[in-house]
Amino acid sequence: MNIRKLVMRSMRKNIKMYYLYFFAMIFSISLYFIFSTLQNDQTVMETVQTSVNFSTAFQIAGILLILITIVFTMYTTHIFIRRRSQEIGLYQFIGLSKAWVARVLILEHTILGLGALLIGTFVGTMLSRLFLLLLINLLGLDAKFGLTFSGQALIQTIAVFTCLLAVTTLQNIWTVYRSTLLQLFQANHQNESFVKRPSSVSAILGGAGIVLIGFGYYVSTFIGYNADALILIMLIVLVSTILGTYLVFHTTISWIFYVYRKRQKGNLGLMNSLSVASLMHRMKGHANSLTLITILSAMTITMISLSYSLYYSMEKDVRLAMPFDFAMENMPEEAAVITNKLEDAQIEFESHQVHAIRFDGAWVDQNQNSKPSHRNRQFLLFSAEQMAQVGLDLERPQDGEAIYHSKRAILEGMEISSPWEVQYASNDETNLLPVSKSELNNVMNYILHGDQLVVSEDTFARMRDSIQENESKELVTFEVFNVLDTEKTDIASNIFRTSVDSDLLLRDFYSTYEGSRQNFGLLIFIAGFLGLVFILSTGSILYFKQMTEAEQEKPQYRTLRQLGFQIDDIMKGIIRKQLFVYLIPLVIGLTHAAFALKVGTILIAASMLNPILLSMAAYIVIYLVFMIVTIRYYKNMIIHAL
Repeated sequence: MNIRKLVMRSMRKNIKMYYLYFFAMIFSISLYFIFSTLQNDQTVMETVQTSVNFSTAFQIAGILLILITIVFTMYTTHIFIRRRSQEIGLYQFIGLSKAWVARVLILEHTILGLGALLIGTFVGTMLSRLFLLLLINLLGLDAKFGLTFSGQALIQTIAVFTCLLAVTTLQNIWTVYRSTLLQLFQANHQNESFVKRPSSVSAILGGAGIVLIGFGYYVSTFIGYNADALILIMLIVLVSTILGTYLVFHTTISWIFYVYRKRQKGNLGLMNSLSVASLMHRMKGHANSLTLITILSAMTITMISLSYSLYYSMEKDVRLAMPFDFAMENMPEEAAVITNKLEDAQIEFESHQVHAIRFDGAWVDQNQNSKPSHRNRQFLLFSAEQMAQVGLDLERPQDGEAIYHSKRAILEGMEISSPWEVQYASNDETNLLPVSKSELNNVMNYILHGDQLVVSEDTFARMRDSIQENESKELVTFEVFNVLDTEKTDIASNIFRTSVDSDLLLRDFYSTYEGSRQNFGLLIFIAGFLGLVFILSTGSILYFKQMTEAEQEKPQYRTLRQLGFQIDDIMKGIIRKQLFVYLIPLVIGLTHAAFALKVGTILIAASMLNPILLSMAAYIVIYLVFMIVTIRYYKNMIIHAL
């Protein structure tokens, strides 16, 4: 029998094993083809190239996607080879050379790979329009396109496929040449044994895992308040959390199971024997993969939740930074032109003049526990009564005090938690202005320079006279506009931008909002796409591992059926086991993500609760689907065990 006939017969015989590898290849190729199609779509590129670096963002995401698909494909290939290890060993046992066996495996994988390339490309072509529509909707663009086939995307996909094929080929060759006959025949029976008697070392390591995770959570609370040591703190958090997670899976859980078994005096019963006992034997062997799955789950939930939060809250976020649709400084002629054009276009609006004082000063921290620190800045002083007249809802400070308004107060480390004061050059004895609190919003559009302070009308008038007349003191008048006709904000924005000198780099609310929508829309699309790959990859890895374990445990289920145990009784233990396998990494991953997102709430002013809950709910549902599919696979196998 020649190699070609043997390959075809082997593929027909092992069709149940091949579909696992075949699915992984199709999954990887189709996702990358979709991504490449989006990356090379000219309609989208021409639409967004003026506002976002679309190509660079997709190239970076494409590299991450390639790395994910390579790791995922290598893992599924490893499972596939392990399940066929006895067949490979049998070939060698009857006298076939390792080179001959390697050629058979390479030819089989090449045929499967080419089939996966064709099907994956077809699936990617069919789904690419759906993803294009989603991207266009997220970016808020008005573009028309049809179902197109990208030749450049096909070339990139073929190149990635070639890399995947080369990696899996080397993996096959390495397995064949480095494995002995004994290793091949025993590959499906290599189970990790649990520690029969928990030593003091295992108890210490088990406790250390929980302590390290807690320490990582605690240190993460300092991220938002120590910008200078941000990288060091993040490194400590990552190392502590990852190491703690590994110890939890490697030692802590096994030790807990042992204690539980000891309290039961070894009488676990059928359900616990099929769940707890199985996990005790395998938990250490699964420590690496479960740690990876848990960390990837936490990263995915954090990434999706943060990007969705930014997109979800961007209108409110921009409005906090720009309370007025247009704002100009000492530009009465341009304001008159804009007013006339808005009236000619029959756009309803309201406009006001706002008077302010710009002066040089310094932030002074008068905390008695430390030496006073000075930060030289330029300030804008506003009257609370005047800002209320133009429509802003703000708190009126006490006479002689100020309230600091800045959307970036937390990021700047200027949230008022200690007695800050503003020092300025004064004509009288008073040269300090106490700042009682900070508010996470601006009272003037951020594009106009100066730290924004709001004081009472009396304090404003007094400081206008007391601040020394010098080059740094300036009385300024802001012309501010708010468009009341929301359906014509795009027209009003165009009127504003064409009426002012472009060299002044003035921004209006509408164009800033649209720019943020495109940036955050692209961010959430990439995060969502990569998150989908992460979720499907980690879920598939767990599913494939459970399929392998099911095949290894099949003789045990056959024996139980022969002894008269009912299918429902056996399935109760299987369901309990799957709850442990899927929910333990899921719960730990969700906890990791919750603490990471708690740090994110410090950096994002708007509420993140709804985006976080939706992201977590979607992740949980997808994981539960994988768990249900796994349980059905077990049930089908038990039914046909006899």
